[in-house]
Amino acid sequence: MADSQTQAVMRGLIKIWTDFSSELDTVPLIDKLLRGKFRIEDYRQLLVNHRQQVIEGSRWIARAASSVTGEYAEQRALFLKHAVAEHRDYKMLEANYVSVGGKLEDITHAEKNIGTEALHAFMYQRASDPNPFDLLGAMFIIEGLGQKKAGGWGSLIKKQLSLEDGQVSFLLYHSANDEDHMRQFETTLASGILGIAGMDRKIVKTAKIVGRLYRLQLEEMGSV
Repeated sequence: MADSQTQAVMRGLIKIWTDFSSELDTVPLIDKLLRGKFRIEDYRQLLVNHRQQVIEGSRWIARAASSVTGEYAEQRALFLKHAVAEHRDYKMLEANYVSVGGKLEDITHAEKNIGTEALHAFMYQRASDPNPFDLLGAMFIIEGLGQKKAGGWGSLIKKQLSLEDGQVSFLLYHSANDEDHMRQFETTLASGILGIAGMDRKIVKTAKIVGRLYRLQLEEMGSV
């Protein structure tokens, strides 16, 4: 059974997720999908803009692992396991993009949009701090998206654009696999890191910041 401190952090994270989830549905591109107005051009744009975030994700997790001090070696190992699990996921995005008529060089040479730039500047800054376990808040938001949103988005895109499973494989894969990542999150949260002064508050605040920056990158699709 989780202790009271862990329960308090989870309550704070769940509240932030609930607000973030509702706000995400109002982002123009997602609203378009939910209204059944999604086009193939919208899907290509989503894939292009998402690729850079996925590539950088495993990098900032690895950076965070390198900032963990010796007494938290077990937690460092979980960070590294997570980074390794995701470091080639961008290949699925590339394959999905090409399968719907995009050119490989277009997605591989695309710049980060301004929201993605802001998100990853924050992530790397935090990941460079000693014992940056507040990034568990970031993981809660990002992995929550995979677990709770990606499958629904993938199914809607598949239906509206008459695609095959293999053409939306990135979204469907993360819907099925991010549940395991969330279990790793819960294990790390309960592993003693909340004994670091102020870490409970920092985790919740980081989740709130990352939720806003993640929404920004979806709002700024194509804006470089």
